[in-house]
Amino acid sequence: MATPVRTEEQGPAPGTTGATTPRPAAGPATTPVAGRPARTPGRLDLAGRIRRIADARHTAPGRLRLAGALLAVLLVAFGLLTGWQVNSRAQAADRVVSYSQPLSQAAADIHRSLADADTTAATGFLLAGAEPRAVRERYEQDLATASRLIAEAAARTTASSPAQQWLSSLNQQLPVYAGLVETARADNRLGFPLGGAYLRYASQQMRDTLLPDAAKLADAENEALARDYAEARAVPWAAFVLGLLALAALVRVQQVLFRRTNRVFNIGLLGSTAAVLTAVLWLLAGSWITGARLAESERDGAAPLRALNAARVDVLTARLAENLHLVARGSSTQYADLWAATTKDLTGVAGGEAAPGTGGALGEARRLAPRDAAEAVDQARKEYSTWTARHSAAITKETVDGDYQGALDSTVTVKEADVPNTSDAAFGATDQQLERAAGIELARFRAAAGGTGGLLDALALGAGVLALVAAVSAVRGLGRRLAEYR
Repeated sequence: MATPVRTEEQGPAPGTTGATTPRPAAGPATTPVAGRPARTPGRLDLAGRIRRIADARHTAPGRLRLAGALLAVLLVAFGLLTGWQVNSRAQAADRVVSYSQPLSQAAADIHRSLADADTTAATGFLLAGAEPRAVRERYEQDLATASRLIAEAAARTTASSPAQQWLSSLNQQLPVYAGLVETARADNRLGFPLGGAYLRYASQQMRDTLLPDAAKLADAENEALARDYAEARAVPWAAFVLGLLALAALVRVQQVLFRRTNRVFNIGLLGSTAAVLTAVLWLLAGSWITGARLAESERDGAAPLRALNAARVDVLTARLAENLHLVARGSSTQYADLWAATTKDLTGVAGGEAAPGTGGALGEARRLAPRDAAEAVDQARKEYSTWTARHSAAITKETVDGDYQGALDSTVTVKEADVPNTSDAAFGATDQQLERAAGIELARFRAAAGGTGGLLDALALGAGVLALVAAVSAVRGLGRRLAEYR
């Protein structure tokens, strides 16, 4: 007779004591070891987890899971690295447009405003009581512009920046210079000869202290601009390399699947490959476009502006030397020497008779100028040649003919209508043409560099999204193969 089978819910069989043999607990042994706390049942230590991962390499599902995890990590890392590298370049491009170049141009404008103030002060001194209101207003406007730009630059510059040192010095010395000029003007109106000495001393302070500090400020800001340009135009090589590695890994996984399953296509992996390829091409095209635009902004805007600003300061220095020579009334030859040296700096030759654009600061400005600004620089060069000829004629009147008043009338005039054949007219025409060229080059810079930061931001976002899509597609594509083993 067959013995009936009983379940655990029916209790022990008749005639037994009810004791049952305990079942061993599932999982690894939990026997405590002396000196160590007992492990929680069912919990794998790190070594056990590593062994399980290593063992999984010997089974097809395990290899698929491992390939999916590695692809996901690689693709996510590609997206994060691309976003980080491109975003840092976007920030640098934004600094070029909204911070570095404006500060560089502001430093150049401070330098030019100070030089123009010194030149205009000498012009007003020569005219004395006949000084036109326009000359006085130009001098005051130069000082106001320099003060405003110094304050704005100081507010936008970090405390650790070397530019702060020069800004602080300029802020302290500018009122001292203005006070000396006012003393010179007051003495001159009263007919005191001491006025000329005060004006020459004020100009010496300008040329020995303020203008060198302004030049150092401009150099510091130009260096900051160059660093931001270099960072904004840097190629994200690490992102490119990681993207190519991701593509190679995707191709390799698909080759292995094809050999083992004889299936040509895996939609998920194909989609992932297409997304990564698109991201790499998007990164390549975006980097090339923004790099080209930044290069254009430097070539046609920032670099020509630096050369042009240097030429404009030299032009103002030449005008100052011309005026102070007349203020000195033959008591010193230093201003004649300054005129000769500045003319050589501007044209490359001592006499200033070189053909337009062949040498000197004006020649450098012409060489770097974009096509639409080159005409203005050429015209400025011609006007400067005319100016040097008129200056030579005025010096001849003073030194050879002894006609100081004739030399003065040939150099400075009271009314605009009286200046067709004077140094005033040639200087004004030269400065006006250089200002026109500067406006063109500044517009070229803004047109080329504007918006590059936004383009790089879009590039970082697009590459990140594509990398995420690629990771999801790869995991889903391998998940379809894993489902076949269940």
